Amino acid sequence: MKSLKKIKKFSLLIVPEETSNAPKSFKISSSKLIASVIIYTVVVFMLGFYVISYTPLNEILLPYSLRLTDSDKKKVDILNNKVNLLAKEIEALKSANSRLKFAIMLGDTSLLKEDIKKKDSVKTINKQGNVFAVVSKIISDLINRQEKDIYFIKPAAGFVINKFNPDAGHYGFDFVLKEDTPVYASSGGYIIFADYTPMYGYTIIINHPENYVTKYMHCALLVKKEGEIVKQGELIALSGNSGMQSSGPHLHFEIWKDGKAINPEEVLINF
Repeated sequence: MKSLKKIKKFSLLIVPEETSNAPKSFKISSSKLIASVIIYTVVVFMLGFYVISYTPLNEILLPYSLRLTDSDKKKVDILNNKVNLLAKEIEALKSANSRLKFAIMLGDTSLLKEDIKKKDSVKTINKQGNVFAVVSKIISDLINRQEKDIYFIKPAAGFVINKFNPDAGHYGFDFVLKEDTPVYASSGGYIIFADYTPMYGYTIIINHPENYVTKYMHCALLVKKEGEIVKQGELIALSGNSGMQSSGPHLHFEIWKDGKAINPEEVLINF
C-alpha cells in the first residue's frame, strides 16, 4: 500500500497485434487516472439511468412494482381490494342461484316421499267383507282428508295491481305496498330458500304439504332463515324493491302446485 501511494504517474503501453506497428505508450498521473475513472463511472451511470427510465427497456429490465409511484401503488391496492370483493360477491350470487334452483326442485319433488309413505300406510280393508269395516274406513279417510286440507291467506295487506297471467310470463300476484311493509307466511311450512338473487332480490320460498310451494320476491329484509319452520300468518319478511326485475316497491307472490304455477285466486281464502 505504501509503495502504491508513492506512485504518482503511470505509463500505459499499447502493443498492437500486428508486428509492423510499433508499440505506443502513454503517461498519466494518478490523480488524472482517478478523475477519469470517476467521470467514466458517472457518465455510464447517467447513461444507463436515462436508458432504463425513458426507453422501453425499463419494462424488460425493471419489475412492474418498481416502475410504480406511491400513488399508483395505492390505486393498485384499491383496485385489488375491489376485485377481491367483486369476486366474493359473484361467488355468493352463484351459490344463491344454485340454492334457488335446488330449492325450486326440492319444492316440486320433496313431498313425493310423503305420498309414498301415505300409500304404504293405508290400511287394507278386511278381506272378510265386513260392511262396518268398509264404512269406518270411508269415514276415517274423509276425516283425515279434512284435517290435511291446506288453505292460504293473503301474504300482505295490499291491493293487487298485476294478477296471474302465465301467457305474459307473470306467474303470480303483485301486491302494491310501501317499503318495509310486513310480509306473512301464506300457509305453514318449511323454508327451503331465503337469500338474495340478482333478478328477484331478497326472496323466500316455503314448501307446504300437498306439494304446494309459495314464493315471496323483491323483499327489503328477510326475517326468517333457510331451514326454519313457520306457521301460517307468521312474519317472514319486509316488502321492498330489490332485484333487477322490480320496477317499484311491491311484493311478487306466487303459489305452485305439483311443480306448476297456479292462480293464487283459486286457493286464497281472503282474496
